[in-house]
Amino acid sequence: MENVQTRPQPSARPPQLPAYSIDELICVCISHRIKDGDVVALGLATPLAATGALLAQRTHAPRIYLASAIGQCFCRAGPRLELQGAEASWLARSMGSFGFVQAAADFLPAAKPLEFFRPGQVDPRGNFNNLAIGHDFRHPRLRMPGSGGIPDVTVMLDQIHLYVPRHSKVTFVPRLDFVSGLGHTPRRRRGAGPVYLVSDLGQFDFADGELRLTHVHPGVRPADVQARTGFELRVSERVAVSEPPSEHELDLLREEIDPLGLRRLELLGGSKRRAALREIILAEAAS
Repeated sequence: MENVQTRPQPSARPPQLPAYSIDELICVCISHRIKDGDVVALGLATPLAATGALLAQRTHAPRIYLASAIGQCFCRAGPRLELQGAEASWLARSMGSFGFVQAAADFLPAAKPLEFFRPGQVDPRGNFNNLAIGHDFRHPRLRMPGSGGIPDVTVMLDQIHLYVPRHSKVTFVPRLDFVSGLGHTPRRRRGAGPVYLVSDLGQFDFADGELRLTHVHPGVRPADVQARTGFELRVSERVAVSEPPSEHELDLLREEIDPLGLRRLELLGGSKRRAALREIILAEAAS
């Protein structure tokens, strides 16, 4: 009988993680903070938060409510994200709309939503600033969009979340130039300070009212986060690694929720941002 040698079979390769961008990872982190049945409030120019909320609705939280500052409307199902047609898209799905003052002073405090705010500055206690950078308010180094309804709702909400697309010492500061959002402070009478923050470097909680690193994103070390933070950062005893987006989550983000890529705008500045805006506008017009 012929002696036949069998070749050893190659071992099975581990599954390859899908390639993803940091904006997509931030959206997934935001999505995972949302529970089914939550009321989620969304700002005017916060595509990362909006994308994360819509991803949650398409995956594990189908029964959330969306309160959008775009159109001041209240929706069960959000639209595909757009730039020029944003207001019409949200209002077409609206269950009702409100004036800005009514929404910020009456509806949102009563609904007690989960909301992601993007601070221009944030301190170790979770107080944050969206007004201006520079101590002279009349002649600041940088004028920011403003507080909107932030002072109204952060004094009473329990589900304040923050996100920082570009982690740096400019944003994470030991002392704010101005305060527009209330953090963990003895002067608080109602609600709670922020409970969570995600940046392009990692994820944080506010243990005992103080910012604490709990997760680093893949490829990031705790020392990298400290090097780009303007104060001594508390670090959890066991720092985990953020879970990368799944292939299903990436398909939803790229094909259904945000095919134009509005989410990436919050990580860009200067000429790159202008080029991306032009690209999005042309793509939206073509579609």
